[in-house]
Amino acid sequence: MPIFSATFGSISFLSASQSHSNLSPFVNFPHKLTVKSPWQWHHHYHTAKVFVSGNTQIDQNPDTGLLQRPTPPPDTQDVARQARRSSDWKAAKAYKDSGLIYNGRVENFNSGGLLVRFFNILGFLPYPQLSPMHACKEPEKSIQEIARGLLYSIVPVKVILADEDNKKLIFSEKEAAWSKFSKQVNVGDIFEARVGYVEDYGAFVHLRFPDGLYRLTGLIHISEVSWDLIQDVRDILKAGDEVRVKVVGIDWGKSRINLSIKQLEEDPLLETLDKVIPQDGSADANSTSSGDSGDIEPLPGLETILEELQQEEGIYDVRISRQGFEKRVVSQDLQLWLSNAPPTNQRFTLLARAGRQVQEIHLTTSLDQEGIKKTLQRVLERVP
Repeated sequence: MPIFSATFGSISFLSASQSHSNLSPFVNFPHKLTVKSPWQWHHHYHTAKVFVSGNTQIDQNPDTGLLQRPTPPPDTQDVARQARRSSDWKAAKAYKDSGLIYNGRVENFNSGGLLVRFFNILGFLPYPQLSPMHACKEPEKSIQEIARGLLYSIVPVKVILADEDNKKLIFSEKEAAWSKFSKQVNVGDIFEARVGYVEDYGAFVHLRFPDGLYRLTGLIHISEVSWDLIQDVRDILKAGDEVRVKVVGIDWGKSRINLSIKQLEEDPLLETLDKVIPQDGSADANSTSSGDSGDIEPLPGLETILEELQQEEGIYDVRISRQGFEKRVVSQDLQLWLSNAPPTNQRFTLLARAGRQVQEIHLTTSLDQEGIKKTLQRVLERVP
């Protein structure tokens, strides 16, 4: 029986057993070769044993005929790590759906926000989603300096996005603060506040709570900044200004607080026109108008409203009694007010205002104040 020995690199071919007597002692690699330990390869009717150091499986590339190391089996630690990560993503989705607050550790930061650990995965807390208390506590610091100061601290956050497929985990500290502190806010409450930033439509201000920290943010709409007509909010407010505000509305579904500055001030137009047109007639001729009420031209849009009022049941007479001009423009739009003053001889007082012009209207009716309000509401719904 022919015996041969050949060495290729670290692979040694040592012996062959022969099935046919005319086989050549030289070895040629077949087109498909699989080498295992103990290592055998098959070519026609003979078998060769291959010995290598170690216990590593080597396969032959079917295209090149070269031996190559196959892909090793997955490491058990990698499998366990992947299982933990998958479990953490499921937990993140559960936190998002439930709205629960998670206390995460800040691991790092970049130009856009903080990297916060959620169990074994990292999520992202964008700077705009930070609680306002950080910037208000240290207003002289940049956002990068504030982020550096938060390294390795624990922050309460809510999961607002958990997308395992795209590996996106987004947090919000603002949403967590809303859950914790919004129940302490009621319509009519008055807060000290600090202006955070100003937009064309209003100013966003941070509310200071009894503990001295600025916990929540609300909006002062441009129409609630002042009784004066404002073209640009930035003419009145700027970032960092300290203001007093009144809560005028809360949208629980959208986590929004509506605020007002002007409602803490006295409306320049009170119950009647007495401040605009003094009863003693001592007003400046340029600011008042008296005389026959029939000579007073109704404000634009007011005449139609008065005509509709006269068609309502219980309304006996509607007429403009006098008019005046305010020193400042409150609104260019027509506004209609019902005085809280008690009626005299079934006569109530309405006030109409547009621009600087104010008109007093006497309404003779058998209706009470609530009845008049409902009547006005019906009329205003009919008038375009």
